[in-house]
Amino acid sequence: MRIKKTKRFIKSFHKIPEYIKDKFDKQVTLFENNPFTKQLKNHALNWDYKGLRSINITGDYRAIFKEYPNWTYEFVDFIDIGTHSQLYG
Repeated sequence: MRIKKTKRFIKSFHKIPEYIKDKFDKQVTLFENNPFTKQLKNHALNWDYKGLRSINITGDYRAIFKEYPNWTYEFVDFIDIGTHSQLYG
């Protein structure tokens, strides 16, 4: 799996607390080993984010990503990170 972070993701990442950054790194390690491990709650998004997916970082923080080619998880672009209300509100 090759992971890339967009400029938007990097900008949002710099704004989050350090402990969330650390948790993101741990979640990405899980993600690389098995993108569908139960802890991540990997799921498809709708409406404005149709075609993208999300994983849980903490109870409130999410990371939005696009994987391709479809269902292979060969390449993953992290698009954004933030609280549920920041991303979807």
